[in-house]
Amino acid sequence: MSAPLTESAIVSRLRAAGCVFAEDEARLIISTARTPDDASAMVERRASGLPLEHVLGWAEFCGLRIAVDPGVFVPRRRTEFLVREAAALVPPRPVVVDLCCGTGALGAALVAGLDDFALHASDIEPAAVSCARRNIAPFGGQAHEGDLFEPLPDALRGRVDVLLANVPYVPTDGLGLMPPEAREHEPRVALDGGADGLDVLRRVTAEASRWLVPGGHLLFETSERQVPDAVAAVEGGGLAATVAVSEEWHATVIIGANPV
Repeated sequence: MSAPLTESAIVSRLRAAGCVFAEDEARLIISTARTPDDASAMVERRASGLPLEHVLGWAEFCGLRIAVDPGVFVPRRRTEFLVREAAALVPPRPVVVDLCCGTGALGAALVAGLDDFALHASDIEPAAVSCARRNIAPFGGQAHEGDLFEPLPDALRGRVDVLLANVPYVPTDGLGLMPPEAREHEPRVALDGGADGLDVLRRVTAEASRWLVPGGHLLFETSERQVPDAVAAVEGGGLAATVAVSEEWHATVIIGANPV
């Protein structure tokens, strides 16, 4: 077994690799590693460009420790704003669906403080579904593998109170501008939103009203520049659109309300 790396040695290695928050990352690696050899391997994986969350095997999201497997989309901290907006709309005993769920972080975070609910999640990526199952199982949630609404139980049609849709919204020609951590280590299907970034969103808004209860809500994140087209997609699907913006989180969320 190797001698333990000192924190200063880890910081130096990470800083040399270009990690901006080397001190914070070093502490997280040290606290997560089970052995000195494990810590050394984690440092080298991080230095090679692997996302920190894939190195650690988890990400903090809304106060929860969310398991993140290699190759699975990493939940962004700014998306906590979406969960906060959704929490303000949750009725008693809600049915919650997390589409394009990735790790299942959004659904898990939304129901974590609730007593009586039903939670379902879906993703087209098998690795994401496997990861989401682990994260939502403690809440009694079910994860389904397939394209958007397709794998969800038919019994949910017209019964969903809150529909979280963490759809990809990066335009295809913008993928090359993303940080290498995302571009090289997260599935393209979780990032690529098509020519204008809204292809997947339009598919969601076209069907959302059939799954929502009267008065139910669809919530998704988008960029500031995409707001007009995103709002048009929501309204084209028969939902009333409102826009929530957070300067603190640098996040823009569109909320679509199903008519009562």
